[in-house]
Amino acid sequence: MTTTDVQGGANGLGPGRVLRPRAKVLPEHARSHNRSLVLQTLYRSGRLSRADLARETGLTRVTVSDLVAELLAEGLVVELGQRESARPGKPAVLLDIDRTAHQIVGVDLSDHDRFRGAVMDLDGEILARAEVMLADAGSPDGHSGGQAATGETAAAKVDALVDRLVAAATAPILGLGVGSPGVVDLSGTILTAPNLGWTDLPLQRRLASRTGLPVVVANDANAAALAEHTYGDAAGDMMLIRVGHGIGAGLLVAGALVYGSHFAAGEIGQVMVGTDLGLDATYSRDQVLEHWLSVPQLQRGIHAAHAAGLDATPVLREAGQRLGIALAPVVGALNLSEIVLSGPTDLLDGPLAEATVHTLRNRTMAENHADLSLRMTTQGQDIVLRGAAVLVLSGQLGVS
Repeated sequence: MTTTDVQGGANGLGPGRVLRPRAKVLPEHARSHNRSLVLQTLYRSGRLSRADLARETGLTRVTVSDLVAELLAEGLVVELGQRESARPGKPAVLLDIDRTAHQIVGVDLSDHDRFRGAVMDLDGEILARAEVMLADAGSPDGHSGGQAATGETAAAKVDALVDRLVAAATAPILGLGVGSPGVVDLSGTILTAPNLGWTDLPLQRRLASRTGLPVVVANDANAAALAEHTYGDAAGDMMLIRVGHGIGAGLLVAGALVYGSHFAAGEIGQVMVGTDLGLDATYSRDQVLEHWLSVPQLQRGIHAAHAAGLDATPVLREAGQRLGIALAPVVGALNLSEIVLSGPTDLLDGPLAEATVHTLRNRTMAENHADLSLRMTTQGQDIVLRGAAVLVLSGQLGVS
């Protein structure tokens, strides 16, 4: 697929760029590419005839008819009936993705106190929800007290959550998508997720074996960036900052996700942003961005301020300043057009965001970044879940 604009349509999605393919399309892969192109066009626009599809995709009518016949037989595409037309001759038959034939299971492991999941339709709309608390408090809801699960105990909670979601589906499941904190390679192995105590956890293989479903596991910030691209207002090169148990970022540059040489692109939470110990200080976790910006740290700082009878605004402003320090060289190097914040709105929107913008403006050349915008995500708390749906759509149908 290319990075040209595709118009939104019956599914309520606005215009958006198709993600750039990560590899050159070879002749032997042409049919698969063309199939994805037809599905992508229907997914974005919907209610198109075979002739419309040929015009939109640039494929021949024979190729389109052949592909549509295959997709109809597989139950992925449905005929909606004839188009109303005043023209003479037989009216064209309209087609669309069969948006009710399959469902998607999405799981978000990024919250600091719980794992969340949902059953969604192909447009990313939530049909059913489930969650499991990380701490076992001995109470029915597990909301207070107790030690947050890590290691195999946390992995077992993922298993249990997935079992509940799969059982809640009311249509065949297209696939299971998971957004996890930490460094995740392309095989869905979580190389490291310190806050959950995971190292080299083959979560994708584990869940595929458990469920028998196609599974895609990716970094939660990357999943969130995909959700903002597919369902949100992202318009160009973008960095999405995901603030939760830790800090991560997803980067979309030139229509493609940036992974990095060790799959750790966007792991800005572990970057030192404090010079309190002097410029010659070696790496210290007490001086990294997460020390100021993670949700637990922000909540602790606010609670301490309130307990002392003080205004908590300085806590939020300092966190925003530290974020601006971390972002300035990235913005300068990539000339980004947009930064999107994802996390608790009551913490991030307001003084924190204002301090981030102010710091960015002071630390970058204004004429090069005059159009840079910083905003909250349009996807709310479900951004990683909806990003998990995009992971499945992309992996199974070639749709983004």
